[in-house]
Amino acid sequence: MKNRIILTVLLCCALLNSMISCSSMPEKAQPVGQFDVNRYLGTWYEIARFDYRFEKDLDNAMAQYSLNADGSVKVVNSGYNFKKNKWVSVTGTAEFRGEKDIAALKVSFFGPFYAGYNIVALNDYKYALVAGKNLDYLWILSREKTIPENVKQVFITKAQEIGYDTSKLIWVKQDKKSPFVK
Repeated sequence: MKNRIILTVLLCCALLNSMISCSSMPEKAQPVGQFDVNRYLGTWYEIARFDYRFEKDLDNAMAQYSLNADGSVKVVNSGYNFKKNKWVSVTGTAEFRGEKDIAALKVSFFGPFYAGYNIVALNDYKYALVAGKNLDYLWILSREKTIPENVKQVFITKAQEIGYDTSKLIWVKQDKKSPFVK
């Protein structure tokens, strides 16, 4: 009986998390359409982000995406913790929340708990603006360790239109060679 109650509670939590994560996007954000996940795969360098506890004290942050056999996306986030003087990484999984040509995903690094990962601007699969589940999460990504000023300004304007306070962006230092790049 006790195991049945625990299982029921866990299933309810998973269902609730799934429902919440599936609507995890700022109100004014719109994910990119005609999205091709295969073109998005590979290495992306973090140019800017909002600071939050999972990336606290990280510079040289990057994400590497590859396709899993089941169609989900393997996500490896890494960076250099400048306070602890060491490289760190975490592996997770991203799944589409709906159609695979809409850049609205959910990502999990901790078991059944997912958060929104919404690509809201994409420049030729070289630069991306990613909105999280709410206005506390934002990333500017690039295939290179830098981003052209004009692209940066377009992304900042787009983020502001969505409702982000872009003065809170942390501009990530990219000055080390990562041991995670193959």
